[in-house]
Amino acid sequence: MAKKDGRKKRKPQETSLRHLLRVPGGERIDLTAYDASATPGGPADKAAGLAATAALAPRLADLQERLYAASTAGDRRRVLLVLQGMDTSGKGGTVKHVIGLFNPSGCRIRAFKAPTPEEQNHPFLWRIMKALPGPGEIGIFDRSHYEDVLIARVRELVPRSRLGRRYEEINLFEKSLADDGVTVVKVFLHISYEEQRRRLLERLDNPEKHWKFNLGDIEERGMWPAYQKAYEIALKRCTTDEAPWYLVPADRKWYRNWAISRLLLEHLEELDPTYPPGNFDVDESRRRLLAT
Repeated sequence: MAKKDGRKKRKPQETSLRHLLRVPGGERIDLTAYDASATPGGPADKAAGLAATAALAPRLADLQERLYAASTAGDRRRVLLVLQGMDTSGKGGTVKHVIGLFNPSGCRIRAFKAPTPEEQNHPFLWRIMKALPGPGEIGIFDRSHYEDVLIARVRELVPRSRLGRRYEEINLFEKSLADDGVTVVKVFLHISYEEQRRRLLERLDNPEKHWKFNLGDIEERGMWPAYQKAYEIALKRCTTDEAPWYLVPADRKWYRNWAISRLLLEHLEELDPTYPPGNFDVDESRRRLLAT
C-alpha cells in the first residue's frame, strides 16, 4: 500500500501489485496514513496509465474465455471482485472501465442497495449468496455484504454484540467461497475527503450529472470520520489468507482502473485456466463435415 512515509515507489516489475496493495492482516489500520493520490507500482502518468490499461485487455479477455471454457468441463473455479469505498470513490466507474474489458456474457454484476423488506427477513448474507457468480464467471459486487458492518455500524442499525459476530460470519463465509473454488478479490477504493468534495461539486455543476447526486450524499459526508473508522475495523478484522483486502488509492481514476485491471490479471494468471479437450474424434468430424 502507498503510505505517506516518503518511501521510493517500487517499479512494477519488482513485485506483484497484489503484494504492494494488500492490507496487512490483523494489524490496526490508519487510513490517514495512506495517500489516496498515490500510484504505487503504477505507470508514470495518466497517458501511460491509459495505454497500459488498454494493453491489458487482450490478456484479460483471453483468460476470461479460458476460465469460462474450463467450466464446461466441470471446473468450478470463478472470480468475485468486491468493490467497497465511500461515495464517488469509483465503484461504478470501475465496473464501466475495467469490467468493460471482459466479455459481458461471462460477467455477473450486482449493485447492492438498501435491503428490501424480503431481504430484511433473512440473515444478512442471504442476498449475497443469491448473487454469487457461477463456475467460469467473473462476478462483480458494487458494494457487498460489508455494508452490514459499515453503514450498520455508523448508523447503529444493529446492536454492537450482533455487529461483532458479523465479522467472523463474513470470514467463515469467504473461506467457504474459497474452498468452493471462488477467488475473492476485495478492493477498498481509498478516496480523500477533498477529492470527494470535488467530485460531488462536479455533479452539481453539470446538469447532466444531477441524476447521480443525492442530498443524502451530503449527510453521509458529514459522517466521514465514522465511516473511516468502520472501514478500518473491517479491513483489520476481515483480511484473511483466503480473502485479503487490497487498498487501491482512488483519487486518480486512471490509476484506479489500471490497478484493478492488474489485480484481476494477476489472479487470473495464477488460476491459469486451460481450454478443455474435445470429447469427439476431430478427424472423423472433419470428414463428415466435408462430406455435407
